[in-house]
Amino acid sequence: QVQLVESGGGSVQAGGSLRLSCAASGSTYRLYCMGWFRQAPGKEREGVAYIYTKSGSAYYKDSVKGRFTISHDNAKNTLYLQMTSLKPEDAAMYYCAADFYRCNMGQWNYDFWGQGTQVTVSS
Repeated sequence: QVQLVESGGGSVQAGGSLRLSCAASGSTYRLYCMGWFRQAPGKEREGVAYIYTKSGSAYYKDSVKGRFTISHDNAKNTLYLQMTSLKPEDAAMYYCAADFYRCNMGQWNYDFWGQGTQVTVSS
């Protein structure tokens, strides 16, 4: 099992930046993939970015490419999401997710989830 705790959310103006963190504990040596998802009110949860924890290969939702950067610190067992040039449409609850076997943008493929951290972007 893996436990995930997100932090770093907050309220920023459009064009601003935030860095989200996700601290993992438990059987972290088994982690194969970690990702960030978000869910805005009235919308389905969507994948934002994911990363293979061993190789560091990362993939992004088209709308965040060039603005968001996902990274993973193996020594600290911490996942990050650096968000820049934030837009009002980026506002959502952001969730960290992890899995031992699969790695893609589909939320149903992740077995472990954090509680979420809120990101608010004002125009």
